[in-house]
Amino acid sequence: MKISQLLSKSSIIANLNARDKKGVIDELALTISKTTKASAKEIAIVLMEREQLGSTGIGGGIAIPHGKLGSVQSIIIGLGLSREGIEYESLDNKPVHIFFLLLTPENSTGGHLRVLAQISKLLKMDQFKKELIAAESVDDIYNTIIDQDEDF
Repeated sequence: MKISQLLSKSSIIANLNARDKKGVIDELALTISKTTKASAKEIAIVLMEREQLGSTGIGGGIAIPHGKLGSVQSIIIGLGLSREGIEYESLDNKPVHIFFLLLTPENSTGGHLRVLAQISKLLKMDQFKKELIAAESVDDIYNTIIDQDEDF
């Protein structure tokens, strides 16, 4: 399954307004809540609970906040970009610029791991990350992902 099949344009934030981890989680949760039955509050709680186990800021300017939620019927991806970078308690202690949010149904076993692996694989490509950060609009971001997805 391709990332572009799970990510809708309405789940992309081209320029995050948030300035800290909680703000990013809340902003992404609000955006995702518009495409699912889950409330922004429910989503934010699940994501922050996961953050308590350890930061999803994996380094290299990337964070992948994720969680499981009973009211979610299928895997949902959101994406937010911060040009300035946001302090996120990353493993490398550097600001995060690219945020991929991943929500999966509570009963999902392997699906979310495959999607996490795909996202990680994409984000290991320096050129892709540069293109993503340089993208100025939701359409540009979405097209960058589609173009890269075709190469998988």
